[in-house]
Amino acid sequence: MKGKLIAASLGPGDAGLITRRAWEVMQSDALWCYPVRRKGGRSHALGIAERTGLAMPNDALELIFPMTHDADVLARAWARAAAKIIPVLQAGRDVAFLVEGDASTFSTFTYLARYVQHLDTTIDVEIIAGVPSFNAAAASTSFPLAETDDTVAIVPAGYGLQELDQLLPHFDTLVLLKVKPLLDSLIDWLASHDLLDDVVFVEKAGAPEERIIADVASLKGEKVNYLSLMLVRNRNRQRGDVMRGCKQKLLP
Repeated sequence: MKGKLIAASLGPGDAGLITRRAWEVMQSDALWCYPVRRKGGRSHALGIAERTGLAMPNDALELIFPMTHDADVLARAWARAAAKIIPVLQAGRDVAFLVEGDASTFSTFTYLARYVQHLDTTIDVEIIAGVPSFNAAAASTSFPLAETDDTVAIVPAGYGLQELDQLLPHFDTLVLLKVKPLLDSLIDWLASHDLLDDVVFVEKAGAPEERIIADVASLKGEKVNYLSLMLVRNRNRQRGDVMRGCKQKLLP
C-alpha cells in the first residue's frame, strides 16, 4: 500500500480554525511538509501548525517554492519537491503538506499534487478543506461578502486595474487578494470609483499579527505584508437594489 498525499489546510492564521480532520492528520505518522520561498525561510503554514502547541516533528521537510512567474523555475521547483516526497509515499507513508488558508484556493499544493500524480498515477491525493483568508477577514470585520442574490468576484490584485474596470459592473463584492504590489494604484482606483468608504484592508487575517484598516487611503505609500487583501462593497452596482431596499425597510 502506498501512502497518500494529503493537503492539510490550516486556515489563514488562527489555530482555532483548524478542522478536526486536519488536526487528526497532523497528529498521525504522516510526514509533515511545508512550503518556503527560499531555503531556511519562514513558513506561514508551519507557523500556524506550531501555534497549536504541537511540536514540529524532527523529520519535517521544507519544500522550496520561489516567488516567481517564470514557468521553467516553477517547474523545476515542483520537480524537486515531488522527488523528495514520492519515495516516502511509495514506501507506504502518508505525506501531509501544510497549507495556509484552503488548499483549493490559489494554493501551491494543486501544482505539486498534479506533478506527483503525473510521475506516479497510483498515488492518492486527499484535500482537506480549510478556511480561506477572505472568509476570516470578513468575519473579523463583520463584512457581508454576499446577501440574497449578490455576486462575488475573488481576484488576485495583480490581475490588473483594467480588468477590474470590466468586473466592477457585474459584481456586488470584490475580494482583492495579494494587494501589496499594486496598493497605491488600487487606492487611486478605488477613489476614482468613489469606493473608498466601502472597502476594508486586512493584513494577515486570523493571525496574531492581524491588522485591520478601514481608512485605506491612509495606507498610501506604506509597505504592507504580502498576506494582505481588500474587501470591496460595490454600492454603485444597480442589480439587486430592489432587494437591498426591501431589507432596509425591514430595519428598525
